[in-house]
Amino acid sequence: MAFDFKKEYSEFYMPKNKPQIVTVPPANYIAVRGMGDPNEEGGAYKAAIGVLYAVAYTIKMSKMGDHRMAGYFDFVDYSDKSAFHWISVIRLPEFVTKTEFDWAVAEAAQKKRLDCSAAEFLTIDEGQCVQIMHVGPFDDEPASVALMDEYLRANGYE
Repeated sequence: MAFDFKKEYSEFYMPKNKPQIVTVPPANYIAVRGMGDPNEEGGAYKAAIGVLYAVAYTIKMSKMGDHRMAGYFDFVDYSDKSAFHWISVIRLPEFVTKTEFDWAVAEAAQKKRLDCSAAEFLTIDEGQCVQIMHVGPFDDEPASVALMDEYLRANGYE
């Protein structure tokens, strides 16, 4: 049976529509960093998503097993979307090592005829975080961030 991050770690991948505190353990990810407006047709963000899923699909379809992967997108500056510095990630199963990741990047690049050199193996130890489910366009994310900021202040967090 497939391992499904959304089911096994629902507190991280299926957040509530109101802010809550979670403690996120260290995990490995396929990551692509970039800059620019995520809404731009044919822009760097859309290309990054293509690289993420090419590598993830290669891992999923390899001998490494049938694991559903979950991702999230983390943006920093909402004032000028053309200057966004972003990192987009897809979580890797615990058994995928850097060696297997490197193989998958090379394999995806060859099979998909796609430059996957921007993909990186990234370990993130987020620890205690505030999260909320954002539903809607990127342009509406500042309202969700404001709700999290308000929640943190009201509950004594800095």
